Amino acid sequence: MIELSGIVILGILSQWVAWRFKLPAILPLILIGLFVGPISTLFSEDGSKWIEPVWNGKKGLFPGDSLYSFVSLAIGIILFEGGLTLRKNEISKVGPVILKLISFAAVITFIGAGLAAHFIFGISWEVSFLFSALIIVTGPTVIAPILRNIPLKKEISAVLKWEGILIDPIGALAAVLMFEFISIGDSNGYTLQAIMEFGKIVVIGLSFGTTAALILYFAIKKKLIPHYLLNVTALSVVLLVFVESDIFAHESGLLAVVVMGMVLGNSKLPNLKELLYFKESLSVLLISILFILLSANINLEDLMIVYQWKTVVLMAIIIFVLRPLGVFLSSINSGLKFNEKVFISWVGPRGIVAAGIASLFGTKLALKGEPFAEYITPLVFTTVMVTVFLNAASARHIAKWIGVYLKASNGILIIGASEASIIIAKYLKNNGRHVVLIDNNLVNIDKAKSKDLDAMQANIYSEDLSNDVELSDIGYLFAFTGSDEINKYSINKFKNELGEKGAYRLISSEEINNQQNISINNLFSKKDDFINFSEVARDYPIIHEVPINSQEEFLKKIDILNNEQKAIPLFVKDAIGELHIICELTKAFTIEKNFMLVYLGKPFDKEAFNEVPKKESI
Repeated sequence: MIELSGIVILGILSQWVAWRFKLPAILPLILIGLFVGPISTLFSEDGSKWIEPVWNGKKGLFPGDSLYSFVSLAIGIILFEGGLTLRKNEISKVGPVILKLISFAAVITFIGAGLAAHFIFGISWEVSFLFSALIIVTGPTVIAPILRNIPLKKEISAVLKWEGILIDPIGALAAVLMFEFISIGDSNGYTLQAIMEFGKIVVIGLSFGTTAALILYFAIKKKLIPHYLLNVTALSVVLLVFVESDIFAHESGLLAVVVMGMVLGNSKLPNLKELLYFKESLSVLLISILFILLSANINLEDLMIVYQWKTVVLMAIIIFVLRPLGVFLSSINSGLKFNEKVFISWVGPRGIVAAGIASLFGTKLALKGEPFAEYITPLVFTTVMVTVFLNAASARHIAKWIGVYLKASNGILIIGASEASIIIAKYLKNNGRHVVLIDNNLVNIDKAKSKDLDAMQANIYSEDLSNDVELSDIGYLFAFTGSDEINKYSINKFKNELGEKGAYRLISSEEINNQQNISINNLFSKKDDFINFSEVARDYPIIHEVPINSQEEFLKKIDILNNEQKAIPLFVKDAIGELHIICELTKAFTIEKNFMLVYLGKPFDKEAFNEVPKKESI
């Protein structure tokens, strides 16, 4: 009881430490697991581990093969959650460089690391290529904490984030298939019968995963499952598919749950986001327990296997040769600059899937007597530790040194994807600004995406937006919803993290009627609330730019717009194209030649503005 509760407590403590110091959670989890496991034998009176995962006749948590059954089920759930995040539309969105990284670069790592492990350590080809298959993956749970702490160009963050998401299930599949290829071999080599067994595993995994996903989708769509049982039912189906698939074709369960997650993730399931939240929470708990157990299960003898100069050479080849080679070859004609390619090459930490599956497969092969199987777990754990530590400790400094660190966070976050918000966001994007819209309404998000805008569904009351990688370059915050309560809440909650250069909200109807009692701080406009913005955007969905060359001309045209019900002044664009929110302008701000007054709404004729205004339509 003490050991089991201690693992949960230490696991959650590690997650908190990782969050507090913006580190990948796998780093403190593995360190704690090693400390209470193999390292603790150096301090304990009888030379035993403080936490012994496998029962050894005196102490231990799991008798026999129970630990490996738990590890198998836990990894199955984690991989299912990874499959849920794999969307086919995101593959096309992030561009060809991502597709090459998860295919061409993955093949380079697989072949290169396999050759290096074989010739450096002298281990068998089978074990060498299982090791190389395991270290293909990077993983979003490892990369995301690193990227959250570094303001980067959107293109760099997108490449690293989506590579991590997409490569997770792909790498897991490669490792599973390589393990199966080893398992079905016999002393006479890989015969036709072995290859047929391999094909059976693939067919069973694909068919079981796809069928289960379609059945669960139909049951949820037809509301055959009550809402309060939805998450636990999905969990039970995942476990059922894993076990049943494994019965029909041994070790096909991991493939089945990944496929199941991928099919559900690409369906238009209304409860998908809620299901994903549940699986994420469950994955955090399982990961916390799993990696302390797996690290603690390693023996000092296993660690000593890799405590030699050969390991340094292997790590150097993986980090300084294979990763850059894959990135540079995959990003030819991609538009990425040399320093951006260098940074992407440097950030390649291996993650939870690699370490978890390595421990599972390494132990299983060792029990079956596979030669050199004892190398798999320590080599993969060493790769994970070295890459995570190097990247977490140096990524910010490397980004500054090679010039990809954004000194100014000029991105704009607009909360509320209404018609007016979309028009303004499109104008800002056309003027070179990175804009992200968020809304809880999926219909609004789809409208924004149809205008080629970055948009994401989110609930500001339940989500910590400051941790989202997509918002790493955000410095301005616009609260543009129809709720005054939400607008004020957004400003108060996110202005320090996402609006440090400026946080603005719409004025409320009550404030319009009591102008003398309001402050202009954080207001986008002193006279236009959400209703007025919506009406103007409905009737005149066009943003205009009209030249202003002096303070007097600016004040005159502002007065004309303020007296017109169907026109809303937005920005002043200076001679170098910088946009300034009108409500924030002070008397010290000087209007000069070649400035532009930017407004939304009704066009004016020459008599009103002495010229025909320039239009910029969406």
